[in-house]
Amino acid sequence: MLKIFFEAEGSEVKTVASFGNALDVMRYFQPDILISEIYLPDEAAYSLLTQVRDLEAKRRKYIPAIALTSFTTDKDRMYALKVGFQMYLSKPIDLDELADLVANLSRSKQLNTPVLGIN
Repeated sequence: MLKIFFEAEGSEVKTVASFGNALDVMRYFQPDILISEIYLPDEAAYSLLTQVRDLEAKRRKYIPAIALTSFTTDKDRMYALKVGFQMYLSKPIDLDELADLVANLSRSKQLNTPVLGIN
């Protein structure tokens, strides 16, 4: 659903289904925004974000990250922000709100930035 939405807005989108796939894609694709479900099939997104931050240091390019989850406790939200996600959205998400967040995080008024989504 997010892929279709962001492509309709003019974004280049790559989606993957797992932690391992995300790291593989990140080796050749440099998104402007990372949107990830917190709990991935093979690993938590917290571990992914740690490795993405290591990759960023090598490339010298910062990638803002948005966490999506059905877990809505303050503890979960605080932990996601502590490990480096810039935003934490509880499901179900409002697509217009997400689009605004992506635009703000990418410092662009248009949604034509590459996005990596992990679902």
